[in-house]
Amino acid sequence: MPLHEHFDLRPYNSLKISCVARYFIPIQTIADVRALVQSPTFHASPHLVLGSGTNTLFATGTYNGFVLKNEITGIETVSHTDRHTILRIGGGVLWDELVEYCVDADLGGVENLAAIPGTTGAAPVQNIGAYGVEIASLLENVEAVDLVTGDTHVLSNRDCEFGYRDSVFKHARKDVLIASVTLKLTKAPYHRPNTTYGSIRNVLAAVGVAEPTIQCVAEAVRQIRARKLPDPKILANAGSFFKNPVVDTATSRCLTKLHPQMPLFPQSGRGSMTVPAAFLIQTCGWKGWTDGRLGVYYNHALILVHHGGASGKDVLELAQKISDSVWKRFAIRLQPEVNVVH
Repeated sequence: MPLHEHFDLRPYNSLKISCVARYFIPIQTIADVRALVQSPTFHASPHLVLGSGTNTLFATGTYNGFVLKNEITGIETVSHTDRHTILRIGGGVLWDELVEYCVDADLGGVENLAAIPGTTGAAPVQNIGAYGVEIASLLENVEAVDLVTGDTHVLSNRDCEFGYRDSVFKHARKDVLIASVTLKLTKAPYHRPNTTYGSIRNVLAAVGVAEPTIQCVAEAVRQIRARKLPDPKILANAGSFFKNPVVDTATSRCLTKLHPQMPLFPQSGRGSMTVPAAFLIQTCGWKGWTDGRLGVYYNHALILVHHGGASGKDVLELAQKISDSVWKRFAIRLQPEVNVVH
């Protein structure tokens, strides 16, 4: 297993922020992790797991510890029935490659999550979701390697303690590397695509699709995301920088009275409402703002973009200014969706 010292992480985060790691190690097997945790230097140093760096902000110019790049690959069929197929996916597999694999195989469930950047191992950490679907609704279990002991644990869906853009892997189980994720997909004849979001229905209607297939929904989602979101390969960004705030029903009624134009969306099964952070930021006048180095994307106020020359500290300062202005106007505090590494 190669070990790189004084390694620049700029090519490994989609915000293209420069940060030099003391050690950088590609992890390709569970055995690599077990060997690493035997090192006294590893135990005496900070460490973090990096997928494709699409949801990460390095807040300082150096990271004086170990960065473990998850490169565990493979997609394996565990079992199948007439209706379902169970897949085990390596934590280093790119999420959108998995979506393409499922769509090509007529396996439904992940098509609404098409074009989300990042790795499969990072998906349950964030409980990624889009257009009415979260990975929590598909996940059977997670195979996680403890970065203290090297032991492997299989966590069930319930063990993962999923919440809105949240999981146990941000809390009690944050010191693990996710080696694999097991998902339950539905075969096409039995799968009912989720087209509850109006934007998906509109795209499908525009091309005359009345009975959408898995492929149709995936393509519609790709079109929507391409229109709204910048490609990080072209314009550096980390996707949605802030979480959409979640409020209880009493607070949502107060917000509606004070701001009748504010859109609110019920959280399925959670008895609460989601407030679109993009609406809050745009209302405060940030959409399209730029200082030449950093900006708020002109087509989606939830995306902070990096034109070049900014540091992680600069990004945090901009995020704080945006959060403060939203608090001042709406008394709602925005929380970062990106993983901030200090």
